[in-house]
This record gives sequence, C-alpha cells and structure tokens, in this order.
Amino acid sequence: MKTHFSIPVSQQRPDALGGRYVLYSVYLDGFLFCRVRYSQLHRWNEQLRRVFGNCLPPFPPKYYLAMTESMAEERRNQLEQYLQNVTADPNVLRSDVFTEFLKLAQLNTFNITAEKAFLDIFLPNGRSINVEILTSATAERVLEVVSHKVGLSRELSSYFGLFLMQSYKEGSLSVVKMLAEFELPYASLRSSELENCKVGLRKWYMDPALDSILMACGAAVELLYMQAVQDIEKEWIKPTQAQRQQLDALQKENNQTKFLQLCQEVQLYGSVQLDPCRCDYPEPGCEAVLSVGRDKIHCCVTLPDNRTQDITFQMSRVKCWQVTFLGTLLDMEQTLNQNLELRFQFSEGSCWQWFVIYTKQAFLLSSCLKKMITEKMAKLAAEGPKMQIEVPEKNRSEKDHIRQSKQKEYSSFLSRKSKVNRGKDDYVFGTITEEDL
Repeated sequence: MKTHFSIPVSQQRPDALGGRYVLYSVYLDGFLFCRVRYSQLHRWNEQLRRVFGNCLPPFPPKYYLAMTESMAEERRNQLEQYLQNVTADPNVLRSDVFTEFLKLAQLNTFNITAEKAFLDIFLPNGRSINVEILTSATAERVLEVVSHKVGLSRELSSYFGLFLMQSYKEGSLSVVKMLAEFELPYASLRSSELENCKVGLRKWYMDPALDSILMACGAAVELLYMQAVQDIEKEWIKPTQAQRQQLDALQKENNQTKFLQLCQEVQLYGSVQLDPCRCDYPEPGCEAVLSVGRDKIHCCVTLPDNRTQDITFQMSRVKCWQVTFLGTLLDMEQTLNQNLELRFQFSEGSCWQWFVIYTKQAFLLSSCLKKMITEKMAKLAAEGPKMQIEVPEKNRSEKDHIRQSKQKEYSSFLSRKSKVNRGKDDYVFGTITEEDL
C-alpha cells in the first residue's frame, strides 16, 4: 500500500561555492515532512538497492548540465513518483535503511537534536499520559511505550494508532491526520503550524466488528469505551433517544462491555468524522459532513435551500478515488497553503459518476478508504479456504479472477491538472496522483 508522499514545492537555494541547488519539500499526508536534496535521495536509493536489489522502482537519473525549468519539473515529478512507489513494498517500509534516512531527514529539517524528551499522549477522555521518549522515536515506538503504560498488550496495540488532533475553544475536536509508523511524533507536533495541536491515541480500524477481538483485554475495552463516550459527546455517532437512555444508564453503572455492545447498533459507530466541508453532489457548492466507516461513506449534505439530505455510498459501489492539489501558494514565510479535493467514482445504476469533496482532510479521508479496502481484503482472504473447498476447480479460478479484477479497480487513480501559483525562484507544482493498493 502506497503512502501519501508528495513533493508539491521545490526551491532553488545558493550553495557554499556560489552555485545553486534545488531543495525538495517532501509532504506526508498534506503536511511538511522534511526537506531534502536530490543527492541525499540518490545516496538513499543506492543504500536501498544494496538491500533490496532491482525490485525497487527506477530512480530519476542525474543531470550533468544545468537544468531548465521543464527539466526541474520533470525531476520533481519523478522523485514524487519514486517516493510513492518505493513505499508500496511493506518490506521496504519496515527496513532500517528506510526508517533511519527519513528519521534523520525529519530531525535535520526542523533542527531537532536526538535526545530524551517528554511527550503528552492524550486519551479520548481528555486525560493525558506523559511518556519519556527520544525525540528520534518513531510513532511505532511511541505507541509501544504508551501501550505498555496503559496495560495494552503488544498484540493488540496494532489496532490503535497515534493521531494529530486539534482542539478548538468552543469545545470541538478535529482528527487532523494519523501519524505514520516511521514518522516522529515529537517532530511532527513541534513542526505543526496548527494551533492547539496534540497527539492523541485512538483505535485504528473501520469495521466495528473487530471490537470483539479486543474485548478480552481490560485496557483495550477501557480505551474503546472512552472513545465511544467521546464520539457521543461530540455527536460523531448518532444514537436514537431510546439508545441514548440505555447508554446513559450503562455509563452510570460503568458497564463498559454492555455499553460497547449496544454501540454496535448505533448509527455511525466506528466511523471517523471529518470537519464540515463542501461537495458537488447532488448540487455544486453543498456543505457536507462526512463519516467514514462500516464499509461505507456517509454524507449529511446541506443543500443551497438549507434542506439536509443523507447520502450513503457503500464501498462496493466505489471504483477508485484520487487526491488533487487544486492550488498551492507559498506565502512570505514559505508556508504552503493548500487547496485539496478528493473525488471518488461510484456506480449509480448502470452509470459511473464522480463525487467531489473539497476538504483539507483529503489525505485522512483517503487513508480511511484504504483502511476499509484493506480490512475487506483481509476478511475475504480469511474466508478463502472455506470457499475453495465448496467451489469446483474451474469455478474457483473464475471467482479468484473476479476478485483480483475488483481489487485492481480499487487501485486505479486518475490524474487531473490544476492551476498553480508560482513564486519567483520557486518551482511550485500542483497535481499529484494518489494510488491505492
């Protein structure tokens, strides 16, 4: 599964010898991750090839003459594609060569020294856990430390993740992004330009049926319970009046297990809710609130005449999706202001249509869609042996072929050009193509 790496911006910088070099701003999930030179990426690629050989994607070639603007744009695009493609191999993602390079790049970009530090990790009930870590500790390592501190077994920690969260004065909360396993939470939090940002612990799966796997662990049940209570308070899930009364009674009894069992019946339980955004369906310019989970995309759309309409898309109706930079602009402080959209293609009867969503959380939404596809494929794979016993050899091959075809459809993405504001001496590029599995 590819990660959401992009290089929307590259800048020319003077070097010590009076020449100039290009510095590439690498973004992960729409946020600045690090800045690197071509030569650094080239050496990294050589290290990776010594470990993984020729299975890696091609690396952009060196230029021995001065680059024109079109050549610089071509290299930027090639480097972006390389980063997206090289992360498609899970073995590369887990390798020390991969992690150590990105770790150092992130530390150097934000001038952070590798040393001991304390980091607050917030639980869904608002309480924080203060953990001692290294500033160079990855999200995977920090999650292990937090899991140990709350009593969550290592086997179950993979069902949770660390998220960058933003809180507002009026009490609302926003899930900004999930931190990648190789990302440094200390650096990402420190470099974030968002106000009232914090690192939070939340479950990371989209199928509520997976709750059952965690119910034997008291620490896991407590975490799920805290998040369910928070989601109700934030109105991210929608219990009926009767369900709310039952949930209130169970909450007073502190009967967490039965509380979670009842939540399974509540609308939108297990979904991730995005901030209010805009969409173009059923009419252009509609305001919308999206919730993603339970193998579906749920949209509460406010029409131009202020009427509301609930629209639900089953993932079985979704063929593909893409994230696009509609425009980027470097301000005076070299901050990238982004205008993002996510569009997905879905079936409407016998026709295919596009649903366009304009949201700064486009990459988070894409990650949620990926997660649902991954969980669906894992479920089908688990059911596979039983199905193969029941299906004759010839029909089984046809069935496998159909399943592979469906998986291939999900992975197709369409590129789309967009307008870009370009600053002096800067190369700013607007379109990325996001591929899935």
